[in-house]
Amino acid sequence: MEHSKGDEMAGPVDRTARETDLRGRLLAWLPARLAPVGHEDFSLSAFTAPDAGYSGTTAFFTAAWTLGGRPTRHELVLRMQSQVHQVFVAPDAIRQAEVMRRLGGHPGVPTPEIVLTEADPAVLGAPFYLMKRVEGRVPSDVPSWHKRGWTTELTQAQRARMYDNALQSLVAVHAIGDADDLAFLRGPVPDGKSALERYLDDLLAWHTWCADDLRVGADLIRRALDVIVDTRPDTATEGVVWGDARVGNICFADDLSVAALFDWEGATTGPPGIDLGWWLMFERYLCEALGFTRQPGTPDDEAILRRYEELGGKPTGDVAYYRLLAAVVLALITNRLAILLTRDGLDEATARSYPRTALALVEEYLADHTTRRRTT
Repeated sequence: MEHSKGDEMAGPVDRTARETDLRGRLLAWLPARLAPVGHEDFSLSAFTAPDAGYSGTTAFFTAAWTLGGRPTRHELVLRMQSQVHQVFVAPDAIRQAEVMRRLGGHPGVPTPEIVLTEADPAVLGAPFYLMKRVEGRVPSDVPSWHKRGWTTELTQAQRARMYDNALQSLVAVHAIGDADDLAFLRGPVPDGKSALERYLDDLLAWHTWCADDLRVGADLIRRALDVIVDTRPDTATEGVVWGDARVGNICFADDLSVAALFDWEGATTGPPGIDLGWWLMFERYLCEALGFTRQPGTPDDEAILRRYEELGGKPTGDVAYYRLLAAVVLALITNRLAILLTRDGLDEATARSYPRTALALVEEYLADHTTRRRTT
């Protein structure tokens, strides 16, 4: 993982001017690459943006033209590689598009359809890709989908069906065994290193990079990292790792089937425990850690693991280890996020509440992992 510390964040006026500039550049560049020969009246709607984080520019828009007197409209999403505000993974929009192209071809792993990619930063100022917009609903992180939003309006049976469909998608991701896809995700590797060892090497390198930004819980993170390294499972298991496996990165259709899986920036290879630990940890981060209770139809950790296996998933290693690993990763991410949120005008106490919540999970999982090792 490589990282860019980034510049100061732009204010609302700068952001509006930037969006206007992006739309103008795209309007000049896109028609010849998207619309068929002989089209007329090409236009782009105004950009709208989701409530996104700091992993890059995202904009929704409609491209329209006429051909032979017949109008056509295409609902698209622009994802542009960030040059600033990096929180965790190295910015690489073109790689993420290729990940979606590859993995979206496998059964049970729907991803947005990539329309085109452009690696030349001269076009919009950074590499980018366009994809078709997926119709559906995505559970919210803020406010937590366990407390508010459309998921709270579902019946118990509907919520259970939604969650089961989500887990089926995770199992489908972990079932991918295509050698070419794994090689692409793996990239060049040192001889003799297992996938988990490579993942931990990257994590340690990232910790070194962001050490100066750890304003909350730096000593605890360091201690937990030592335990993670010292107690690493001896496993050679290697499959697809989503990298951000959670309900909030899934788009659900009206019938609560999975319409698309999002956010593949961190996709790599490794044991499925990396994704499972992240999934379990993030549910707790958005629910119990905030004082909420899971609503009827939403499974707890044991039920999630049991259903994952019933659906064909094959977890490896001690889940307590992977939950601790996930919590440490989140503590690093949210430390960096707190700095960016403060720069964007959020009060420091609120901004630091995110890493503090993550660090409470680090403490909990560290104690659990240590206890389990003593009793086995």
